[in-house]
Amino acid sequence: MKQHRYRITVEHLADAHGNPSTHAAPLQFEAGNHDDILAITERMRGRGDFDADTATALAVGLKLFGEVMLENRGHPLFAELAPHFRDFMKRLKQGAQRPAFPQEPPPSTW
Repeated sequence: MKQHRYRITVEHLADAHGNPSTHAAPLQFEAGNHDDILAITERMRGRGDFDADTATALAVGLKLFGEVMLENRGHPLFAELAPHFRDFMKRLKQGAQRPAFPQEPPPSTW
């Protein structure tokens, strides 16, 4: 399968308490994907569901995870998750399913 190639870099900036990182070097690896992750990230940002950083993290994480699952579809680790992941991706591609107004509880019959 032809793939787009990416170099992924994760740099630890600070720990959960705000202290500067003590890691010597960023984590860096190469990965392939059948989709253009940068274009998908732009579309995800443009949807307005999340702020730009959250939309980017979601798009990149889903595409990297999804590709691993696709390339290893016969692995038992993914057997239970695969159908749910497919359903989630279908809903995501359809767009946000938000009600126009919050649901109000039915009037009391007391």
